[in-house]
Amino acid sequence: MEQAAAAPRPAAATGKRPELAGRRRAPFPVRRKVCRFCAEKVRDVDYKQIQILRTFMSDNGKILSSRITGNCARHQRQLGRAIKRARNLALLPYVVK
Repeated sequence: MEQAAAAPRPAAATGKRPELAGRRRAPFPVRRKVCRFCAEKVRDVDYKQIQILRTFMSDNGKILSSRITGNCARHQRQLGRAIKRARNLALLPYVVK
């Protein structure tokens, strides 16, 4: 049995996409978001401050992640607890329709 000489494989067969080969960097660096509570030197997040808590919720009523809001881990935990307490006391809705 004779084997044919190995021909160079096309780019699609190698799994690499040719249009992404010469990819450039973003025109400007992405700035790290700063925790709003740390910047304002807020020690504890209060469940009674409904207007502040609403800014950290999506349109559907879900708690936004720290990657989106820029909160540090400590304040993100406090924020989650405060939103859950406010929901339990009927200050915030569980689901927004």
